[in-house]
Amino acid sequence: MYICAKKSVNSENYPPKKVCFHTLGCKLNFSETSEIARSFKSLGYQRVEFDDVPDIYVINTCSVTENADKKCKSLVNKALRISPNAFIAIIGCYAQLKPDEIALIEGVDLVLGANEKFNLPNFLNQIHKKEHAEVHACTINEVKTFMPSYSSDDRTRVFFKIQDGCDYSCSFCTIPLARGASRSATISETITQAQKLITEKNVSELVLTGVNTGDFGRKNGESFLSLLKELDQLERIERIRISSIEPNLLSDDIIAFCASSQKFVPHFHIPLQSGSNKILGLMRRRYRKELYIQRVAEILSKMPDAAIGVDVIVGFPGETNSDFLETYTFLNELPIAYLHVFTYSERDHTDAAEMADVVPNHIRHQRSEMLRILSEKKRHGFYERFVNTERSVLWEAEKDGALMYGFTDNYIKVQTTWSEELVNKIVTCRLSKSENNGLLIASMPVSDLIS
Repeated sequence: MYICAKKSVNSENYPPKKVCFHTLGCKLNFSETSEIARSFKSLGYQRVEFDDVPDIYVINTCSVTENADKKCKSLVNKALRISPNAFIAIIGCYAQLKPDEIALIEGVDLVLGANEKFNLPNFLNQIHKKEHAEVHACTINEVKTFMPSYSSDDRTRVFFKIQDGCDYSCSFCTIPLARGASRSATISETITQAQKLITEKNVSELVLTGVNTGDFGRKNGESFLSLLKELDQLERIERIRISSIEPNLLSDDIIAFCASSQKFVPHFHIPLQSGSNKILGLMRRRYRKELYIQRVAEILSKMPDAAIGVDVIVGFPGETNSDFLETYTFLNELPIAYLHVFTYSERDHTDAAEMADVVPNHIRHQRSEMLRILSEKKRHGFYERFVNTERSVLWEAEKDGALMYGFTDNYIKVQTTWSEELVNKIVTCRLSKSENNGLLIASMPVSDLIS
């Protein structure tokens, strides 16, 4: 995704500069890129595209998998092919974890860690290619400030960061090393931020995002549930969606509250990672699969139409064929809507990277493919349940030829004929099957859909 800018002010020392942001990774990264990009806009920058020969590239990195690291290097090379004299700054998780490694990538001029990335404009007083990259990255223990941010790249939804960092110590994860300890603003501060962006952006859906969202407020003596109750009182917002929450933090009270709310939608994304208790133990996850079953059952008892999404990792050290089949069977029997499948990759400075019984790469990829096929089966079955039913749909601004897309409250992607009048509107639609791409379509004429 690109968020780009061109400096419009003219001066002898600072001629117009074109800047492009590219984001890798999660929704949290996207929200932070948007926040940083807004600081450029306030200085007189105007957005451009990656291929528009920018003077400055800013790449916001992820480091969840090895591929994210490789993607960063590939983007630097691509940027230099487009604009050989461009100033290249690298920020984000990879920049915090391995700043010196990034500094050795040919063409990189600036590397900023977790604390420094929000002050990026302050490092751009002299924009020119450097013989050696400048590195500014404090130790992760020094990262204590919560920086609010939000991403709104269309006119319909906002990804709203409510929490950062993590106090968990999963054996495979680098996030605590890249983002630091769990932290958040107060409920009062969060509500003020939310109301401000809702008013200014005129969005219809607020998506709550963070590293460990359910941990919100714990260090302030507050709670995630208390935040949800306050958000539910916000005006001028029709939908609120929780992007992801750990099963051990998804309490029955949270589920019951969301079920009773007119704003919180029936959609939960709950990381599982493995359906084998043995592997969950090796991963140092804070639950076992029996708790996961209880959470899914509780959600569906209160919200029968809810979509439940699952994160799962395959090929973790020690995962035998029997362990994988246990995970596959567990997921196959669970009434879920879709999977996000991750192939395990070794990350430096994690305990899992030192574990024995390494799963060969070709077997990891075979298992990933099996679960991706299962995910399509689950999604198809979930969509089929709602054929010839009516659901509320939020229509988005994206145009694909003669079509536009939207999402139901329970996260079914649908399509209809493009209409500017539908953008950012929530309307009740009758859903029917598409013959082409597996999506459902709004079968009523567009003129009948506008509320």
